[in-house]
Amino acid sequence: MLKEFKDFAMKGNVVDLAVGVIIGAAFGKIVDSLVNDIIMPIIGAIFGGLDFSNYFFGLSKAVNSSVLIDAKKQGAVFAYGNFLTVVVNFLIIAFVLFLVIKALNSMKKADAVAAAAAPAAPPPPPRAEVLLEQIRDALAKK
Repeated sequence: MLKEFKDFAMKGNVVDLAVGVIIGAAFGKIVDSLVNDIIMPIIGAIFGGLDFSNYFFGLSKAVNSSVLIDAKKQGAVFAYGNFLTVVVNFLIIAFVLFLVIKALNSMKKADAVAAAAAPAAPPPPPRAEVLLEQIRDALAKK
């Protein structure tokens, strides 16, 4: 059973999937930083210094803080600013994946066009012709 598991785990698809998940997680961190550290501050500056991370409202009377982290400690909050940030993250990731898949598809299409444009190898001569050539060569040796 251990051998079967090892064979399964070492199949190309499983290893490729694991690598994809790890790279995806790292890419997600890059996108989070891009959105939180670059895009959202620019959007905030355009709209008059808005800080989307602190856009929320309390769902109970106990919440009276103006900072999200403190407000979460006080009670339930509706943090729509964080939601906007996550939506921007998703849109960026979806757009980048769209571009990557589009590039891969165009490369596949270019390979298919190149393969179609390449001249096909001539078909082998018929068996009767090969036999006649062998007989001719045998007679020429005598």
